[in-house]
Amino acid sequence: MNAAIAPSILLVEDDLRLAALVSRYLESNGFRVTIRNGGQQIVEQVLRDSPDLVILDLGLPGEDGLSICKRLRPAYLEPILILTARDNDIDHVLGLELGADDYVIKPVEPRVLMARINALLRRSRLGTLKVVQRYPLTGAAPGQPAAGPP
Repeated sequence: MNAAIAPSILLVEDDLRLAALVSRYLESNGFRVTIRNGGQQIVEQVLRDSPDLVILDLGLPGEDGLSICKRLRPAYLEPILILTARDNDIDHVLGLELGADDYVIKPVEPRVLMARINALLRRSRLGTLKVVQRYPLTGAAPGQPAAGPP
């Protein structure tokens, strides 16, 4: 993620009113937000557009959020935050086990949602930095000589 460009979020939420409220709040805090109101073709869109974070509701028309999360995780390394009204521990545990990085129950205070998003993005950027620091452009691990031409 380029620090000069506003982070992008794909918000997958079937409640149009809630999606608009969340989107406006996130945009007022410097994020670029794309809203999708159903579960159809979300995996394809995420892989094509590569947002910095996905916010995913579970009760979606078309394809359920848990199924989307399960299909998305093997190919998408950025954070997935589940934002749902489902407050039972089975869905909570299942969402995290299927690959979500956080599980937030609606209703949520906007500042709390913002803090969780920022924490996920911070950890995501740090993970990227660790990979770059561990294997610099030489292609060799720290302390090892750079590989010569084949």
